[in-house]
Amino acid sequence: MFGVIRELYRNDKRFAFGFTVLAFFVIISFASRFAPYDMRAWNTAPRDLRPSLQHPLGTNSIGQDIMWQAMVATRNSLLLGLIAAAISRVIAIVVGLLSGYKGGLFDRVVMVVTDSFIIIPLFPILILIATILRSSLNMVVLGIVIGLFGWAWDARLFRSQILSLKEREFTKTAVYSGLSTFKIVLSEHLPYIVPLVMATTINNVIWVIGMEVTLSMLGLSNLNTPTIGTMIYWALQYQAIFLEMWNWILTPVTICIVLVLALYMLSTSISEYLDPRTRLQMIRKR
Repeated sequence: MFGVIRELYRNDKRFAFGFTVLAFFVIISFASRFAPYDMRAWNTAPRDLRPSLQHPLGTNSIGQDIMWQAMVATRNSLLLGLIAAAISRVIAIVVGLLSGYKGGLFDRVVMVVTDSFIIIPLFPILILIATILRSSLNMVVLGIVIGLFGWAWDARLFRSQILSLKEREFTKTAVYSGLSTFKIVLSEHLPYIVPLVMATTINNVIWVIGMEVTLSMLGLSNLNTPTIGTMIYWALQYQAIFLEMWNWILTPVTICIVLVLALYMLSTSISEYLDPRTRLQMIRKR
């Protein structure tokens, strides 16, 4: 795994950019633990200060240090993305592996359920759930809710890979050896789709962050919890654009754009690396 990361970092500028930016955001997320203020509280600093040595990005109209607020918001948004992606990956892997390997009636029933999750209007449902659970909608609950609706496409993708793998000789050998279905899909098939799981996980994190920003800008999340979306919400509520407080509104917007761009470049780089033709070209360049 580390060898693959090192190889991609040296040979693919997109991966190098995405990995470096993501590492930077992870570092500032850990550094946010040392925030000198309670980022949920208002009026912990003087209002509407311009950037200075004491407040590098200034303060906002609700009395919060923008730099520390942005660091905590980045941490919470990444945490939300990881929670939702982890839940959706588990469901997608289990559904994809078992459906692809078992086949028959089980596969047809599972695919009907999967297709139902694909075609349902997801965004209105999330708005409805967020409205109902708004009083208790913390990062964990929101991550679980989004994760439960973000697995269907990838489950189909994993299933298509398993349909191919189960026809190969090593699968038939495992069956003749008396291995159970669980052991076959776990030990024989799962390792083959791990790179694909990594690529789809990154795409899922992008989707989760975008969904959180959208819900927060509509006021449908826990607005007291600092996230990229809630930072944008409060900046818009206090008319940061009209007051030309660019340090307030542009900070979360820039973080969101750069973070999504970095994750997208990581995803495209890994996806191309999974293509055998791309790996062959990389070998020829050595």
